[in-house]
Amino acid sequence: MKQANEGHGLASRVDAAPSDLHSRFTIPGPGETKPALAPMHIAFFGSSLVSAYWNGAATYYRGIIRALHARGHRVTFYEPDALGRQQHRDMDPPPWAEVVVYSGDDERDVHRCLDRARAADVIVKASGVGVFDELLEAAAPELRSPGKVVAFWDVDAPATLQRLDDNPDDAFIKQIGAYDMVLTYGGGPGVIEAYLARGARACNAIYNAADTSTHHPVAPERRFACDLAFLGNRLPDREARVEQFFLEPAMRMPGRRFILGGSGWADKPRPTNVRYLGHVYTRDHNALNASPTAVLNVSRESMARAGHSPATRLFEAAAAGACIISDAWPGLDAFLEPGREVLVAESGDDVIEHLARLTPEQAGAIGSAALRRVIAEHTYDHRARQLERLLQEGATA
Repeated sequence: MKQANEGHGLASRVDAAPSDLHSRFTIPGPGETKPALAPMHIAFFGSSLVSAYWNGAATYYRGIIRALHARGHRVTFYEPDALGRQQHRDMDPPPWAEVVVYSGDDERDVHRCLDRARAADVIVKASGVGVFDELLEAAAPELRSPGKVVAFWDVDAPATLQRLDDNPDDAFIKQIGAYDMVLTYGGGPGVIEAYLARGARACNAIYNAADTSTHHPVAPERRFACDLAFLGNRLPDREARVEQFFLEPAMRMPGRRFILGGSGWADKPRPTNVRYLGHVYTRDHNALNASPTAVLNVSRESMARAGHSPATRLFEAAAAGACIISDAWPGLDAFLEPGREVLVAESGDDVIEHLARLTPEQAGAIGSAALRRVIAEHTYDHRARQLERLLQEGATA
């Protein structure tokens, strides 16, 4: 088993013995901002922490885990060497997490990681690891014991629930109730009710947010200058919406400049005024968000239909002070105020109208308002505090 944790200060620590989480909670005194939960060791099985390659959840994982570390907790992140992600890393193993990479084709390596994870206080199995998902979904609840919380964290709940609807024999249906809780990064009341109806003991949404240590305003760069930029990988249930909200407006506005970033679009027909960047590494996200007049947020079809599913890109762009034009979906106004903090488009026609009317001064004002809102309500520190509260409730239950 290859361990990618050299030289960041956590490799020498031994796993703490499991303890009763309920007894680890403390009550802060008046005015204190310390965590409401004594330090925990969290074992997290996910797609990848060190690579955003075909891995839209990377920024979400990084933000949550970095915030948990800042609040005194310790995370070991287990990820497979699969799908080319280790060959396209965009960051080294960080000082705020231990990263353990296991074989993507050797089941014995997975079991070794599961055995090691037994020592953690909290064990998380995320959806969409990419390999051995069924094995991990079945094995994680078997690690439950007194004083330990085991959670299923669904980073694509609409797709997971659709999968279960399409296949009543899916083994995961019987496993849902074996977890202490289900967490989702979106979906709102509909997703929560669907999981509870399928036997989940508890279900709560921990939404995407901004990691202001990595996503923040920077000076515009000429290489990313344009009227509208869109960043997102080419996916089956997003492609038609990208055509509607991005490619069609570009075709109808030949005098304007557009930038398309993300993997998979190389062979996609596009107007000549659309410049394709390919995969954009995380280190360039701030400049890409800060340089265009506006940036476009386009939800996947399943996320838009479910609603209450703000993409990571929405908060990344807002944290950089970008003027965002977003497709419309239920619940958007719970995160950003339409017209003041975000421009909302019901169709490609609306995108064209926004671009035609938008001045640099208006774009700057909208971007500044979105930045203020995100810092006040939608950082990963806010989400980490919410997770602590949920773990307290789970331990009490």
